[in-house]
Amino acid sequence: MTREEIMSIFKETGVMLEGHFQLTSGRHSDHYMQCAQLFQYPKYSKLMCGELANAFRGEKIDLVAGPAVGGIIIAYQTAEILGVRNVFAERQDGKMTFRRGFGIRPGENVLVCEDVVTTGTSVREVVELILEAGGNVVGVGSIVDRSNGKVDFGVPFKAVLTMEVVSWDGDDCPLCKAGSTAVKPGSRLLK
Repeated sequence: MTREEIMSIFKETGVMLEGHFQLTSGRHSDHYMQCAQLFQYPKYSKLMCGELANAFRGEKIDLVAGPAVGGIIIAYQTAEILGVRNVFAERQDGKMTFRRGFGIRPGENVLVCEDVVTTGTSVREVVELILEAGGNVVGVGSIVDRSNGKVDFGVPFKAVLTMEVVSWDGDDCPLCKAGSTAVKPGSRLLK
């Protein structure tokens, strides 16, 4: 898919928001990627996850894992396309963990998928869980890489769309200084 095709789908589905937002990381931005909007439309979900699956086709993948909440659908859909097992990690007492009987088998090759990567904190936590369980992380995939390629997970990282969205510490946010109040559209409690 071309960048223009991807952006057209994002605009059609309401993924790209403009305003004043507090990101999950606590930073502020004038743009927010709400990929949950994309996942309302199975045809687009399958299309985007197919792009990710194709990007990792040459790897031996036994399992696709994602962090809740944003990574659940993308990890599931990518696993379906690859024909492999799928699990997700979720927060319990503020710490990412595998629950519901989910786990990693020693030696399994795992692809970690997330909807949007900005700082990579949630993905890093899932990577640590996989490594602690004896799994091998073969790569990380996301629908959107907001870091413009700056996040390094120590394994191949591929995104359907890579872009740089400017963000600021709350104390340095020009939108706050202009009197605007940030909204928190994310799916988990912020720091």
